[in-house]
Amino acid sequence: MSLSIIVPALNEAGHIAATLDSLQPLRRRGAEILVIDGGSSDDTPALAGAFADRVLSAERGRARQMNAGAAAARGEILCFLHADTRLPEGADGLMIDGLARSRRSWGRFDVRIEGRHPLLRVIAWMMNRRSRLTGIATGDQAMFMTRSLFEAAGRFPEIALMEDIAFSKQLKIYGAPLCIAHPLITSGRRWEQHGVWRTIVLMWRLRLAYWLGADPDRLALQYVQKKS
Repeated sequence: MSLSIIVPALNEAGHIAATLDSLQPLRRRGAEILVIDGGSSDDTPALAGAFADRVLSAERGRARQMNAGAAAARGEILCFLHADTRLPEGADGLMIDGLARSRRSWGRFDVRIEGRHPLLRVIAWMMNRRSRLTGIATGDQAMFMTRSLFEAAGRFPEIALMEDIAFSKQLKIYGAPLCIAHPLITSGRRWEQHGVWRTIVLMWRLRLAYWLGADPDRLALQYVQKKS
């Protein structure tokens, strides 16, 4: 099955080249790489152009950008990858073969968080454990799925925050995710820049509010205000 890797990006000039460079072995084996820029004011589109099959523009918002990428992608399997995250070696085979063997239609990777703070290892362990117990994946874990399931589940809801969790709930209706133990590596910058404990408390509070029915637009505003 063919694979398309969709990378939503916004002002990611500091990370996008390294992320896309790590995908070149997959690209040489036939994977399609698409970068969907949400209106960057830095050199993100120019830097991405040297490493991607296509760099497209879409309205700002991660869900909108990912949906636009999926609409343009040619692959039968869609993988949604953050611009500061690197997939493990052989990730294309892990996804394609894993879905075929498990007879599942979607999945995600375990995560390892890159950074100096010792709590980042604990955070990653908790993310992976929680995901296995709940069947809910986050964008940090590079969610992937068949195109047919992506369409059947209704695409990413175009909300300001928690689009990954909301979509996971829809995907679960069609079956449990394939949990790949080979970890990807994601940047710990948001924890280290804004304080590890502060970020943990913020994210858990926002997730709890979302589960209790809070408006994602209001939660997104709180997220931005707390980070500033």
